[in-house]
Amino acid sequence: MTVRSRLPQRPEGNRLHPITPWRRAWAPIAGLTAFAVQDFERTRGWFEELTVGWLILGFAAVIPAAAAYGFFSWWFTSYVVTDTELRIRTGLVFRRVAHIRLDRIQAVDVSRPLLARIAQVAKLKLDVVGTEAKDELAYLGEREAVALRAELLARAGGMAPDAAPEVGEAPARELLRVRSGTLIVGLLLLGGVWAALAAVLVIPTLIYLATESLWPTLAVALPLLGGVWASSIGRFLTEYDWTVAESPDGLRIDHGLLDRDHATVPPGRVQYVRISEPLLWRRRGWVRVELEIAGAAKGKGGVLLPVATREDAAGVLARVLPGVDLAAAAGAATPPPKRSRWCAPVRRCGYAHGVTGTVFVTRYGLLRRRTELVPHAKVQSVRFGQGPWQRRMRLANVSVDHGANGWAEARLRDEEEARALVAAQAERSRTGRREAGPERWLTGPAQ
Repeated sequence: MTVRSRLPQRPEGNRLHPITPWRRAWAPIAGLTAFAVQDFERTRGWFEELTVGWLILGFAAVIPAAAAYGFFSWWFTSYVVTDTELRIRTGLVFRRVAHIRLDRIQAVDVSRPLLARIAQVAKLKLDVVGTEAKDELAYLGEREAVALRAELLARAGGMAPDAAPEVGEAPARELLRVRSGTLIVGLLLLGGVWAALAAVLVIPTLIYLATESLWPTLAVALPLLGGVWASSIGRFLTEYDWTVAESPDGLRIDHGLLDRDHATVPPGRVQYVRISEPLLWRRRGWVRVELEIAGAAKGKGGVLLPVATREDAAGVLARVLPGVDLAAAAGAATPPPKRSRWCAPVRRCGYAHGVTGTVFVTRYGLLRRRTELVPHAKVQSVRFGQGPWQRRMRLANVSVDHGANGWAEARLRDEEEARALVAAQAERSRTGRREAGPERWLTGPAQ
């Protein structure tokens, strides 16, 4: 009897790459490590009582168990592409079958962490309408991941099942590439990076002088160092070589120095755009552009451009939201009435609101100015809000809800203006939805 005949029967479908068990073998080890860190003193006591022989025996038991867990997790994982859905079977003890309708797929992203790039494998992440968490297939061979992504996008675009596997990766035309020098200067001009660095130098020093103990100092210093890393070097590694290209699948975004990610902004699914202008970026005319996608939780959208000139950002944004003129949107925003100073003496200076033929515009922020754009066709509801003091000042807020579990708010507007805005915006939204184009991929040559 062979070894294969003794193993449990595998589910039908395609297999993941054979390197996958090594990735999943880390789960039990990570669990034991988390348990040990949670009660560090008891763990240290156990290790002091154990002899070298017992330690070797423990590792001899844990490592094969972890390897077995990784192997059987991989053994019971498979995927199948049918005419209507992608079916993913997973689970070692508790079995799970995910049925992902192909017409509900809004994005398929390819991620290549550093070790995966060395092994020539990739992770496929699927963003599906109506779900916050992304299903994934990790890992596939690089060629297999690219081919499967192309097939899924072709199926989502309505192509016949027999023809979809032969389509291949759609061509793309590069729109913008962020230079490394621009990215570095942009990070150095962010006040948050220097504030975090100052906190690392000052706060742990004060704690050490007050306690004369190393452990409390490290407990405070390590999280602060993590914050500095995330906002500086970590962000540079993530946003390195940021490239935006246009294809029939939507806008493709590639970035990363160590871990290389490939994401797609699907056409017609952008619900909201936020343009950030940090204080020290304004003289250079630089902006950061972020998006919210339909079906995603609030705050779980993505970055379109980490740093770019306003002109370059306007050109790329016009491809995401056809008909949107960034300069016209900024020019349409007007400040609130002067009497609003009795409600927000300082913050009112950053407030503004406007409307163009395509978007609802709001602006807020003094040190970091943020401009929000919501296409009229994406507005789900309009709300009129007025507190007691605002009522006395004849002021009100108008909020528009978009389809990504969020909203944009025009703050401290004149009361009569706000009431008229609610009625007018409701009509603009109805008209925008009637005139909106299709939200499906158009598989074919790039224009």
